[in-house]
Amino acid sequence: MRQLHFNLFLHDTGHHEASWRLPESDPYANLSLAAHQHLAKIAEEAKFDSVFLADSPVLWSDPGRRPAGKLEPTLLLAALVATTSRIGLIATASTSYNEPYNLARRFASLDHLSGGRAGWNIVTTAGEAAARNFGLDDQPLHKARYERADEFLEVSTRLWDSWADDAIVADKEAGVHARTDRVRGINHRGAFFRVDGALNLPRSPQAHPLLVQAGSSEDGKDFAAKWAEAVFTAQPTLSESQAFYADLKRRAAALGRNPDHVVILPGIVPVIGDTPAQARELEAELDRLIAPQYALATIAHTLGVDPDLLSLDRPLPDDLPGEEQIEGAKSRRTLIVDWARRENLTVRQLIGKLGGGRGHRTFTGTPVQVADTIQHYFENGAADGFNIMPAVLPSGIEAFAGKVVPILQERGLFRTEYTGTMLREHYGLPRPALEGALA
Repeated sequence: MRQLHFNLFLHDTGHHEASWRLPESDPYANLSLAAHQHLAKIAEEAKFDSVFLADSPVLWSDPGRRPAGKLEPTLLLAALVATTSRIGLIATASTSYNEPYNLARRFASLDHLSGGRAGWNIVTTAGEAAARNFGLDDQPLHKARYERADEFLEVSTRLWDSWADDAIVADKEAGVHARTDRVRGINHRGAFFRVDGALNLPRSPQAHPLLVQAGSSEDGKDFAAKWAEAVFTAQPTLSESQAFYADLKRRAAALGRNPDHVVILPGIVPVIGDTPAQARELEAELDRLIAPQYALATIAHTLGVDPDLLSLDRPLPDDLPGEEQIEGAKSRRTLIVDWARRENLTVRQLIGKLGGGRGHRTFTGTPVQVADTIQHYFENGAADGFNIMPAVLPSGIEAFAGKVVPILQERGLFRTEYTGTMLREHYGLPRPALEGALA
């Protein structure tokens, strides 16, 4: 029987931007190993497939707005290896501001250390601020970022395959640790990279980390159809989720891939109360604590306009730059504009909706109502599971794991025990076969 997949998106005090202002929130949780260990333990006890850390090589938001410090995700996940045993560990890393050899080595290391639980959320990194941190005057063009990412993945996968599975023999008597004929350089020469190889690590338990992608532009969807094995996506309505799901599965099939090997996980921001009134009360308290002056600047940046052109109590201006004029996060810009136009939202109302989940599906209700919504998406061609993004942490994941997961388990929709030890096994994905001369 087909079952749901759940990933926990770790995000300091929660995904609602005002969550850090609640009395019970720890405003230093973003820098705390113990806080992350606690969240990962809850998710593992609930039998989640994985936990995930977002990242960007830039100061992510106005530090006045909410906790802005971000620990480097592969280092943090390596620390979580010691306090978890089965849950997958997914880190974000940019193909625009890394080199394939170092990054391939980093994820292979995490996969070895964790016994096969590593995943890589592949991003191309939009924004001029990130570019200027790496000696560039402006960000590379959107299309060029994806062209570089495509070659980056080609190089990385070849590096992971530069050792055969049987290369290490550890023959003490003969004095041979590895068969040198089963280790081979890749000698890559491309438009963006020149890499000789081989990788300085043997093939890892999963062979390749689980490959995750989150872009929803046309270039992003083409890239996901070619490379991604799990896709995180922001779709605020059921119909948009269904359209995205069908489109991406079709694109993968057109490339000769098994569409069941592309696991699609829309984000959902649950605000949970024992009664509908309790859930609405928490949502209202969070929205009341939003500081609109910070949010206004963020929306303006995403839309490519001056903040002075946005009025809190009026709709978005009619003459916004089109997606073709945006070189940043194209899909997120389109999502925000379409949402505001469709529901005739003022900028203040839009800030409230984005403050809860940044364009992801938000849902306020009881555990049964949350479970019903998840089941409806799952059974109606909109999702293979969900990227769980609690509005408040840790209480949000405690409520979801303790009250929503048991309902879905009783319905036979979610596992009660892990059946494998590796992340690929949790997602029902095969281990990549070795290709080329070493196969």
